[in-house]
Amino acid sequence: MATEPSPQRGYRAACPNCGAPVEFRSAASAFAVCSFCRSTIVRDGAALRRIGQSAELFDDHSPLQLGSAGRFQGEPFTLVGRLQYGYGEGTWNEWHALFDNGRSGWLSDDNGAYVFAFDVPPDAAVPPAGQLRAGQSVVVAGQPWSVASVTTAKLIAAQGELPFQPNLEQAFVVADLRSTRGEVGTLDYGDPGAPKWSVGRAVALSELALSGLAESSEKTLKARGVECPSCGTALAIKLSTTQSIVCPQCHAVVDVSQGVGGDLQHYAQQNGSEPQIPLGSTGTLAILGKGPLPWQVVGYAERCEVAQAGDDEQTFWREYLLYHRQAGFAYLVDAEDGWSWTAPITGVPERAGDSVKYQGVLYRKLYDYTGKATYVLGEFYWRLERDALTWNTDYQGTGGASAKRLNRERTGSGSSQEITWSAGETLAAEAVLKAFRLETDKLAAMKRDTLPTTGNAASLLAKLFFWGFVLAVVLMMFKCDNDECADLKATYGEASAEYQNCARNRSSGSSGWRSGGGSFGGYSSGGSHK
Repeated sequence: MATEPSPQRGYRAACPNCGAPVEFRSAASAFAVCSFCRSTIVRDGAALRRIGQSAELFDDHSPLQLGSAGRFQGEPFTLVGRLQYGYGEGTWNEWHALFDNGRSGWLSDDNGAYVFAFDVPPDAAVPPAGQLRAGQSVVVAGQPWSVASVTTAKLIAAQGELPFQPNLEQAFVVADLRSTRGEVGTLDYGDPGAPKWSVGRAVALSELALSGLAESSEKTLKARGVECPSCGTALAIKLSTTQSIVCPQCHAVVDVSQGVGGDLQHYAQQNGSEPQIPLGSTGTLAILGKGPLPWQVVGYAERCEVAQAGDDEQTFWREYLLYHRQAGFAYLVDAEDGWSWTAPITGVPERAGDSVKYQGVLYRKLYDYTGKATYVLGEFYWRLERDALTWNTDYQGTGGASAKRLNRERTGSGSSQEITWSAGETLAAEAVLKAFRLETDKLAAMKRDTLPTTGNAASLLAKLFFWGFVLAVVLMMFKCDNDECADLKATYGEASAEYQNCARNRSSGSSGWRSGGGSFGGYSSGGSHK
């Protein structure tokens, strides 16, 4: 950690607006935002000059904060600035990291995790923003890339020391690219002329030996209580990245991606099944290539495959969103053919016909399908959209890697599409039971790969668990293929307030949920880091 004074020559002076101290740690930095009055300051020789004012940051109580220090690739750095961007699905942060050797980098949000990136001189052959589409293959700086998303965003707030003047006036296009080398590239078309180009890799906070982190990641939203706009129940938002939360009382889905001022967008949903692993449970799992870590269940979703013409059967599954403060997010998937874990990856696999290669393993394609979430609980780091569809492809590892899984998910439509890959492995039901310290009598209900109706099946209790699962699947099928307001209509009548309220919420396109996954996958990208 950066415990010794930086070799960079620092500069400190009083803010010309409020008199608070404004510090420049790097001689190359010319701009800063006063932490007290939010004035945008430019350094003009030995004097500071106010040139504008930054908007107020959306206080998400991230574990990161100005002054946090750590090491990346052996080099010490300090977080000295912060940019907060907004787009259609919510917000993301980019932290300006100043290294002791004078180099600048960016520690950015990325699909519930983080990317450490550095600015690179742009390639003169970069295609115009209007020609980029998700899934497209492009060449930038002589290297092949796959376009993951193209988004219109805007800088909404800034903080601390910055290498350039923050432009809070104009929206801009940003393209998120991924490579088979495990890299993430970003094309920022915010300035006239050649776009800014940065390249980075995924990083876990635990790898950065960070010090000076915020004591708690609990989101308090400035100590103001957040009430459910449907029933008035107090909502306890616990994660720094939460974009959507489900009311524990009425199960309304509430959008908090744009802050909590004014009316919160929300919609009603019918009740689903009770999660087999309760929300808030913590289980010790060795996943993501890391050692055993305590993972907490913070979200739950029931999903189904949307029936297509000629389909003989449908697939149904459940997803548990897992969270670890330093490792990020992962998913635990309960599908008809067993359990698995999965998490978004930074790069993209290499195509090999209908198969793909990833980290030296060949994965064969299993099937394509369209998915939809039917019921959600808890908190999610992306904005949930009602009845949003995901287009998925599942892959299975070959040879000795048959337990490995890959999933490709496409969301959105038109120019706002996004493509995200996730990777994971299968898990035994016994491992899940042990990890979350569940009662042993739940094991029969958790097993999916062996039907308890076979000759060597266990007891009558196991059969009851099995048929209970079948009944839950039938109910999920009904919810997936029919109007979720039909029950209210049949019970109270078409003219009733209950049915009319449900119908209005269902028809509203202003909010909803977004999730993804599959029998062997299960994730949601939640937007790029830029």
